[in-house]
Amino acid sequence: MKTALITGITGQDGSYLAELLLEKGYRVVGVVRRSSTTPYERIAHLVDRVELISADLLDQTSLTDAVHEYQPDEIYNLAAQSFVQTSWNQPVLTGEFTALGVTRMLEAMKKAAPTARFYQASSSEMFGKVVESPQRETTPFYPRSPYGVAKVYGHWITVNYRESFGLYAVSGILFNHESPRRGLEFVTRKVTDAVARIKLGLGKELRLGNLESRRDWGFAGDYVDAMWRMLQPDEPDDYVIGTGHTCSVRDLCAAAFGHADLDYQEFVVQDPKYFRPAEVDLLVGDASKARRQLGWEPKVAFDGLVRMMVDADLERHRVRA
Repeated sequence: MKTALITGITGQDGSYLAELLLEKGYRVVGVVRRSSTTPYERIAHLVDRVELISADLLDQTSLTDAVHEYQPDEIYNLAAQSFVQTSWNQPVLTGEFTALGVTRMLEAMKKAAPTARFYQASSSEMFGKVVESPQRETTPFYPRSPYGVAKVYGHWITVNYRESFGLYAVSGILFNHESPRRGLEFVTRKVTDAVARIKLGLGKELRLGNLESRRDWGFAGDYVDAMWRMLQPDEPDDYVIGTGHTCSVRDLCAAAFGHADLDYQEFVVQDPKYFRPAEVDLLVGDASKARRQLGWEPKVAFDGLVRMMVDADLERHRVRA
């Protein structure tokens, strides 16, 4: 039985990854931050099947001790301050978690389990003001937010440890991936939650920023499969993961409201406060390398993803009502 250690197991990606690895027969160890509350909603159905340990990306000793105790075969570093908008308000904290936290995890692995395989969650936000489309592994980075900058650091420190110390360390450059487990602060979930509330008479409008931003949106369940696949080849490498198709925020609104037989134009209001200081207008991934070398393919298309999320939010609000 292989052992996998996951930071960020309570997040969207961590919960889907834990499910996948359990299905494959792994022993799954999840790293959680010590807290007075237990925010385990996304993994509530898994808590009896995973082992949760207390450690923190800000604390080197706790990470090294965790890796030393459990001797994982695979380490998935998914924990981060992952909301772009928050990174503008808390840039230093974002750097500590999302950038230096990667170094701390790599140091823990180097010292306590150097033969483990390490996955770093890189991000399409690293491309930012894109210099070519679609974006692939060789596309230069041009981040446009403190979050994007921090992710660039995390990406390159992973490459550096791989090349300097011979560690099996890879970065998955994942484009936007969503699900019913996505946080309510993210635009996809903000939209589908608003659709459900408006449909059930619990809300009247949805305020958004730039409706013309275009993103490559996929399903998180498909993308964690790509993470696992990246750690299986004999040699480590980095991969872009995306669908290769883009939709605008306006397209997202039209699809989500339309699924509930509503016209988005009657409810969506543009609000300047939701515009970013530096906008990222277009992100679209070229995952041909992952398709070719890993055999990975996305299974859930954009329309199906939106319907899945709207239906889940409708059900959630009906139950609470």
